[in-house]
Amino acid sequence: MSTSTIVPRPAEEVFDFLADARNLALWSSGVAAVAPDAVPPGENAEYHYHFPGRHREHRLVCSVFQPGRRITFRGRRMWSPLGTQVPEYGFRLVPHPRGTLVGLTVTCILHGPMVLLAPVMAMAWRRDLPEDAHKLRELLRGPSTAPPAPSLSALSALQADGAYGIAPARPAPSVRAGIGT
Repeated sequence: MSTSTIVPRPAEEVFDFLADARNLALWSSGVAAVAPDAVPPGENAEYHYHFPGRHREHRLVCSVFQPGRRITFRGRRMWSPLGTQVPEYGFRLVPHPRGTLVGLTVTCILHGPMVLLAPVMAMAWRRDLPEDAHKLRELLRGPSTAPPAPSLSALSALQADGAYGIAPARPAPSVRAGIGT
């Protein structure tokens, strides 16, 4: 599952924040906690984290590290009675006139009978990932870096496209009074 958001900060600042996996627990619904061990960010940096609903620590490794552009964290295979899953959290950063366009991707590789749960897991990520993107944007926005509000025409254009994590506007439901009464 993928979504995107515009963070009103330079790409280098956004990358530095995302490169420290300990920050994932501040905004990502897929990470409950990351051990506070001081790990220098970089490729192959290893963290210990808790996946929501799990009591055991799992390993999270930085598998892609391209400063200012791209970072990916891959979780360790998690076992359950229904099979295994391997979560991966990816971020792609692109400079944007209003800050940085951040593409967020969650991939979950399933094995065994867990494959049967793929539609349910996809539905959950479709629900949660846009909310996570919003939390990330608001967390990094800070009190003094709010960009100027876009014009109504620009906002309407974004909503019509469904771009940048903004859902297309839905028409108001119509109400027909007096029918059947």
